[in-house]
Amino acid sequence: MPTHTSRFPLWLPLLGALLLSPGARADAPNILDSVFAEPGAQATPQISTAEFRRILASGDMTVIDTRSRAEFEAGHVAGAHLVEAGKDGPLAAVSRMLKDDKAAPVVLYCNGPYCQASRRLGDQLAKAGYTQVHRYQLGIPIWRALGGPTEIELPGIVRVFGIDRTAVFVDARAAEDFAAGSLPGAENLPVEAYVAGTLKRLPLPEDDFNRRVILFGRDGAQARRLAEALATRPWHNVAYYPGSFTDLSAALK
Repeated sequence: MPTHTSRFPLWLPLLGALLLSPGARADAPNILDSVFAEPGAQATPQISTAEFRRILASGDMTVIDTRSRAEFEAGHVAGAHLVEAGKDGPLAAVSRMLKDDKAAPVVLYCNGPYCQASRRLGDQLAKAGYTQVHRYQLGIPIWRALGGPTEIELPGIVRVFGIDRTAVFVDARAAEDFAAGSLPGAENLPVEAYVAGTLKRLPLPEDDFNRRVILFGRDGAQARRLAEALATRPWHNVAYYPGSFTDLSAALK
């Protein structure tokens, strides 16, 4: 009998068991207010998805992606900064980013609950005297799964466009703009029509909801609007391009 291997992350179905249960925290009535259940004391505290959303909306903290440049370019939390570690390492790079302000509030994240990069860097920062270091330990996979806006950089799109034949590119512009020319193989999902509820079907994959979906529009604001409108739909591997259609189409020629 043939065996089928799913690309769905195996730990996601266990998320409910891995998160701190609502009964253990009076202020955690739902998954958005939950954090990863870590054993023992940690040098830096975690924040929940709800707290992370508030932080990003306020802009009160520096949000740092502790993953590699390639991972960052392929999709990162909107508003996050990449650690540009030189020969002196990530700690020195973050110190430069924060202008050596030991009281600067910062949030670190990486590639999911079991990723150690943000925990290691958090420990280093705490040991160096930084007093306001927090971690979104659930990381970008859970952020995506819970509808968090995720940006993809131009080099990331170019790479995906060239090698990922399962990726779906979605044009958020109006139908007439799409008809005048779009990316090869792109689907059209006009954000205005979608928000108004006038579309009869969505040009999104229903054979595999784990496929990468990349949104673009005339500009980043239009693409992000579509991303936010799709946040509560079951496609969880969604990222939007924050630049213009003109730049994107030129890069993919």
